[in-house]
Amino acid sequence: MGRIVQTGDTPAKRRNMHRRSCAEVIRLLAERHTIDDEWADMVSFLVFSLRGIGETIEQSARAWDDRNYWKKAEALRHKWRWTNSKADEIGRMVMDEDWHLVSDELIGLIPHFADVTITTITRGPDWWVGARKALVKEFERPGPTTPSP
Repeated sequence: MGRIVQTGDTPAKRRNMHRRSCAEVIRLLAERHTIDDEWADMVSFLVFSLRGIGETIEQSARAWDDRNYWKKAEALRHKWRWTNSKADEIGRMVMDEDWHLVSDELIGLIPHFADVTITTITRGPDWWVGARKALVKEFERPGPTTPSP
């Protein structure tokens, strides 16, 4: 009996999709000269894409852990640890509308996506419309409450 090869949805495929989304949005944001609602949606979409990268990293690392490749798993986690913290930082800046700080963060992200080749833009406004509204809703959600003593 032959080996079963999984050709479906994998964390690596999702990670590459999120990386491509990040690279395209950063490029589009760099070309824009005004900060408007669409700009805020694009930045919020970037936050969700960075989180998506973080999720796929943990899924891949757990798979390596299960095979006792803990060094490889930790190297992967270490390489991509920044994604969740950057997503949180940029998300907080969007909530506070610190747009000048967001621009500086975007410049800092460019080296992380420099290896992604973009010949044509494949993501359009339908990918990020409403992303800021979703991010605001997420931040407004109350956290778990602790009972009073």
